[in-house]
Amino acid sequence: MSSYPDVDRPVIGLGVNYADGDVIAPHHHDRDQLLYGMTGLVIVSTSQGVWMMPPQRGMWIPAGTVHEVRMIGKVAVRTLYLSPDPARNMPMQCQVVSISPLMRSLLSEAVCIPADYDPDGRDGALMTLIDHEIRTMPGVPLSLPLPDHPALSRRCQIFMRAPSAHDTIDHWCHDLGMSRRSFTRLFRSETGLSFIEWRQQACTLAALPRLAAGDAVTTIALDLGYDNPAAFTSMFKRILGASPRDYRP
Repeated sequence: MSSYPDVDRPVIGLGVNYADGDVIAPHHHDRDQLLYGMTGLVIVSTSQGVWMMPPQRGMWIPAGTVHEVRMIGKVAVRTLYLSPDPARNMPMQCQVVSISPLMRSLLSEAVCIPADYDPDGRDGALMTLIDHEIRTMPGVPLSLPLPDHPALSRRCQIFMRAPSAHDTIDHWCHDLGMSRRSFTRLFRSETGLSFIEWRQQACTLAALPRLAAGDAVTTIALDLGYDNPAAFTSMFKRILGASPRDYRP
């Protein structure tokens, strides 16, 4: 998909609004992309995994990455397209990132600047500052890596459709016909996470759309198999550094 290939500027801004349920079919850009969601929830899927961007967070998508985008709720997106530059030292795969108050202000300004702005004027200086600020954005653990191993990948996707905090390694070993030792080694080598870490992140990602829709924390916790809301809240805060209620409208 084109992302201003004929415009000779290192950073270009664009603002777009989407309706609840909108889906952008799999595509890729010839520039790096930074998404910032002012409202709503954005889910980005690739062959390597799933990333979920809550409001007031960002999503880094490297150039050439084939990705599908789904909107939950009314989504107001501010997007930057950037000429690839190894000096930024940004991730080589998608990454949810924290957006500082300064960066939010810069993004709001950037989408009002024409694509062919004067690089030596105020607009160029603002875009240069954005390029520097991007390099300081910390990552947020809102991703769920998917394994390449066919049988394990199918089992992960089954779990993602109905995540449960009570699923165990022994249960998965039985389903896959593997020893516990072989399974734990394979799981970490394929996902970069332990089974418990992956399960917790899957439950967290499953909870976010429901929180955004206004569902009660207690209902979500029990549906995900937690014994009580406190156990779910503790896990959620450990992963995201915030309470589930902070993600409700």
